[in-house]
Amino acid sequence: MLELGSLRFPVPSVMGILNVTPDSFSDGGRFLDPVPAVRQAERMAADGAAIIDVGGESTRPGAQDVGLQQELDRVIPVIEAIRANTDTPISVDTSKPRVMREAVAAGAALINDVRALKARGALEAAAELGVPVCLMHMAGEPRTMQSNPRYDDVVAEVCAFLEERTRACTEAGIDASHLMLDPGFGFGKSREHNVALLANLRQLQRLGRPLLVGISRKRTLGDLTDRPVDQRMPASVAAAVVAVLKGAAMVRAHDVRETVDALKIAAAVMEAGG
Repeated sequence: MLELGSLRFPVPSVMGILNVTPDSFSDGGRFLDPVPAVRQAERMAADGAAIIDVGGESTRPGAQDVGLQQELDRVIPVIEAIRANTDTPISVDTSKPRVMREAVAAGAALINDVRALKARGALEAAAELGVPVCLMHMAGEPRTMQSNPRYDDVVAEVCAFLEERTRACTEAGIDASHLMLDPGFGFGKSREHNVALLANLRQLQRLGRPLLVGISRKRTLGDLTDRPVDQRMPASVAAAVVAVLKGAAMVRAHDVRETVDALKIAAAVMEAGG
């Protein structure tokens, strides 16, 4: 069982992706309105998602920043509507302290931050709110992160970053038991970096916190399979299974039903193998 504060999830479990943006790389524009967004959340919950991740700012390579009020206008009505229509926990995918506060007030139970609480005031906001947090590694910013990313040792450097951010959180008053870690597949990393991280995911377990992997439909899978983004579901499911077999407790997915079914097989194999 994955325990994050008061939240309890089976291991492995699936975080369903709900982008309320016009420009996300895979499903941009589909769920901007609360009505289709809630229907999609309900569908993902019925398909077995353990938590729904709502994001109002695209972090795809080259994405432009979104203003505070625009992000609030996108995510808060959707979170409120999901909370009113389903018991499935909600996470908010944001780096802005005010969005964190208003999203939690609206019903979000987890903060999922691609900037690992490095934005001004984010650490303080998360500490005050007292909800679980997922810290992700990203090299650079979305607009520039894929411009020739370089590492001497990507696994060691991602580990070191997440260890430092974990320490910063605990020093700010966030309980370590509230933290989940994400190596940030596709965020300032080449195909070779992503493959190396996936192959060596167990090295991140030394940090002592559960791991979230988000690789669904990403460019690396397209590079490896020569498939466009709308044809990457089989590769995404395969990557999710590998991630779980390598130690991930949760995977972030667009294709929830298929991923949940695949992880049931992975879980059975892991249980049988001790």
